[in-house]
Amino acid sequence: MTNKEKGAKRFRRKLLHKYRLVILNEETFEERFSFKLNRLNVFVFSTLFALFLILATTFIIAFTPLREYIPGYSSTTLKKKATRLAYETDSLQKILAVNEQYLASIKKVLTGNVKTVNFNKDSIIELAKTDPSILIRTSRKDSLLRDAVAKEDKYNPLIAPQLQQYALFAPVRGTISEGYDSKTKHYAVDIVTAQDSPVKAVADGTVIFAEWTAQTGYVIILKHDNNLISAYKHNGMLTKEQGEIVSAGEVIATVGNTGELTTGPHLHFELWRDGFPVNPTSFIDFD
Repeated sequence: MTNKEKGAKRFRRKLLHKYRLVILNEETFEERFSFKLNRLNVFVFSTLFALFLILATTFIIAFTPLREYIPGYSSTTLKKKATRLAYETDSLQKILAVNEQYLASIKKVLTGNVKTVNFNKDSIIELAKTDPSILIRTSRKDSLLRDAVAKEDKYNPLIAPQLQQYALFAPVRGTISEGYDSKTKHYAVDIVTAQDSPVKAVADGTVIFAEWTAQTGYVIILKHDNNLISAYKHNGMLTKEQGEIVSAGEVIATVGNTGELTTGPHLHFELWRDGFPVNPTSFIDFD
């Protein structure tokens, strides 16, 4: 037998040589636990345990949220937030580019650096009928602004010819204690005058309301031409009833101090057209 064979046999004997592991009570030397093992079993068990630890660690890192606590790994929430911010940044960059182009165009117009371009208007109109993509799209804020300006201009005395040619009488003469203010929703003028002064119709019309109300006392409302409505509140007494036809300047009530929302003898006068309030001082002189 050669030395090489002897060495291999000796190594195999060491691997398979059995040992006994005993756990004793230190005071009584009573045997509590023991089992047999050899070097080969220890090596195999250690290898399998190491592989198990490696696989378990890999699984935890790859498939569980615990990897967020390992330095160098970012959380899922952070990744989602970063992705969302990236999309928002891209959108803001596009909006910024469009605004820069718009400002550049405005700058050219203000400085007069605009070139005249001849184009066929009829061809553009025909193209707009077949290609909706070239139609101008306005934003919601722009539409709301246009509606607000249209409502203001609708009753502007400078651009409302129907009301310019429509003569309105002053219901009473006196001092305006509180004027028309759309911001505070005071769609009327309060005219301070003497108690029991006659209240006159501002124009020909029909009485559509003549009743007592808790807050504004005796109220009378007239319907006139051009979709115009006039309202008179806090009256001391009404001289007309609902359904009666009145003429311009005819007495319809007397000035009073009735209702919960009054602080003294005055007339609360409102003027409405097409369902929208109108500033009475734009058409009537109360002095």
